[in-house]
Amino acid sequence: MATTILVATTLLLAAVASLVGAGPAAAAPPALRFGIAPLAQAGQIGATPAPAVGEDLRATLRWLDRLRPARHPFVLRLNRFFWADGERGFARYLRLARRFGAAGYKIELQVRYRPPVGKAGDIRAWTAHVRAVVRRFGRIRAVEALQIANEVNFDFSPDSSDGWFPGARRALVAGVMAARDEARRLRLRHLRIGFNWAYRRDPAFERAFWRDLGRLGGARFARSVQWIGLDAYPGTVFPPPSPGLDEGRALVAAVRELRKYARLAHLSSRLPLRIEECGWPTFPGRSERYQATALARMVRAAWRARGELRITDFRWFNLRDGDSSSPLPFQHFGLLRSDYTPKPAFATYRRLLRDLLSRGHR
Repeated sequence: MATTILVATTLLLAAVASLVGAGPAAAAPPALRFGIAPLAQAGQIGATPAPAVGEDLRATLRWLDRLRPARHPFVLRLNRFFWADGERGFARYLRLARRFGAAGYKIELQVRYRPPVGKAGDIRAWTAHVRAVVRRFGRIRAVEALQIANEVNFDFSPDSSDGWFPGARRALVAGVMAARDEARRLRLRHLRIGFNWAYRRDPAFERAFWRDLGRLGGARFARSVQWIGLDAYPGTVFPPPSPGLDEGRALVAAVRELRKYARLAHLSSRLPLRIEECGWPTFPGRSERYQATALARMVRAAWRARGELRITDFRWFNLRDGDSSSPLPFQHFGLLRSDYTPKPAFATYRRLLRDLLSRGHR
């Protein structure tokens, strides 16, 4: 009798343990935090910037308010804050951060390495700048993340990316460590420090790039990184346009590659991953209607993969075209045309956010 009771008890405990163990695995992952780049100015492939049609901040805020879902965070990614712009850059982006923050948005700030004249490779001056960014923007509670440098693995396009500038890899590593150190010193627990990677160069180049980050930063760099970001433009940059391309599957493939490469820099596979930029521009031969299709594929694919790949955030690039009349492809990423009239993708993104977030975490 005692043996029978012991066996029954053991089986019962095993069943309970099995159910308890299955609990976390069966639980749905958290919802993505969605957002967008609200400023129309976009980096161009190459050296020469292309100016955007003038910003009407009131109109921008009206369209953002139509887009963001109720009762959920909506994160704005402010890009093109250059070290080279000095105090003028600080003044502009502090003003924008306060304005968007007062309207109820969370803010990510892209802290570009682009150096002032004579400062390329001056890592001491650069880290002093980064620490000043942490001090000045960290006081604004809406500013919840800093992206240190931009697309350092792209070393051929100084307008869009920082890799072209001398010392960029060292600046990325030193900047991340300085930002994290300053945020700790000031006890800015709300401020998360990360960096991004553009999808992608050839595999041999990328392996060398990530190993270089690990060599330059070691364990301290790995401890300092709180998230990693992905910039991916399937059907535009990589992979290039091709018949039958599924932009959603390509985006998830990019996330998988980033996870694989990050291990070469000794970065944990548990780090939160943010899709910082993805987009699909419209211009002759690229229809506005198909932009909505590509957007829906990427949003849904990121949502489905969020648990497996620890994707926490999704940002579309961007709200408004730089100049809808321009022949340059990178002026046409917006959900709105440059005159603030909507493309079909605006309604698609708006509907997707409401549909997905209203389901809870399913």
